[in-house]
Amino acid sequence: MTQISNAAPVSISQRILPTSAHGRHLPRGYSRQRILSLSKAKESKQVWLTSFGPKLYWGDQDMMWPISPQTLNARPTQRLMQLAASKRNFQFGTKQVNRPEFVYSCGRNSQIWEVNKSAMKATASDRSATLAQPKQAPPQYQEHRHNHQYSCGRVSPIWKVDQAALRCPSRPRTAQLAKPKQPHLLYVPNSEVETLIKPTALTGSCPERVSDLARPKSRGDGPFIDSRSPEDTIWKVQGAARAATASPRLLELSKCKGFADGYQSNRSVQWAVSRAAKKALAAERTSQLAAPIIRASMDHVQFNPDAFLVSPLAMKARCTPRLEELSHPIQR
Repeated sequence: MTQISNAAPVSISQRILPTSAHGRHLPRGYSRQRILSLSKAKESKQVWLTSFGPKLYWGDQDMMWPISPQTLNARPTQRLMQLAASKRNFQFGTKQVNRPEFVYSCGRNSQIWEVNKSAMKATASDRSATLAQPKQAPPQYQEHRHNHQYSCGRVSPIWKVDQAALRCPSRPRTAQLAKPKQPHLLYVPNSEVETLIKPTALTGSCPERVSDLARPKSRGDGPFIDSRSPEDTIWKVQGAARAATASPRLLELSKCKGFADGYQSNRSVQWAVSRAAKKALAAERTSQLAAPIIRASMDHVQFNPDAFLVSPLAMKARCTPRLEELSHPIQR
């Protein structure tokens, strides 16, 4: 015991784990090669035909696969250079490069494309001048001026006013008709949102009677009076009203509305059965009709165990000469 107490303390790993050649402790029964193989990342088990290729990192400028130096130093063919050329801009060099959508919209200009200068200086042929003339209306056509004058793009005067009419002074009747319509004498306009109170009303004092009337009336919570018992009425009934007798007219009016002659009320769901009906006996025909139909079960219908049984009468029967003749086999 003294030797164990004087010895240096030994850790659990030194007592259980064996020491390897590198000075590291491994559990008993484990190998370092196996631990290294298990610590490697799992590889893809796919075949080379269906593999996804090398691991890619998004966001960098690296290629998916490394390019060989021969490919980097190779010269493209003429066809490849032709296909790599950008699309030609046919608007380059013109005045309407990247023309806005206004040209092709509802409010586009008169011409969609530029007109050649030689075409602007050319003279139209007789046939072109004939085709350029607008379609003429028939002689019986009368223009509907309201559709044109009152349209969206009408001018300020609906019709032309003569100069003499512009310089002519107005008559008293015309000046009277030109005045706007006046409101009714009893017409009251809308009151303002803000009510202005007079200074005299602000500085005035309230009389005692107005203060007394301004107090709210005290009422109890509910249709009852606390000063009485709950069985009493809300207000007192006079003794003369209690001792009064109703007149014949009041008694007639107090009667409820009766039913019409021949009215029959709804029959009750439950009614009493008479004793005679309880003691009655059903007839033979009624009992026969009341008997349920008994059908064979599906087991006997689909498979009848007595299908091949021969009845005793059939076993004692004798066949006729004709049946005996037909039962003989044919001799060939």
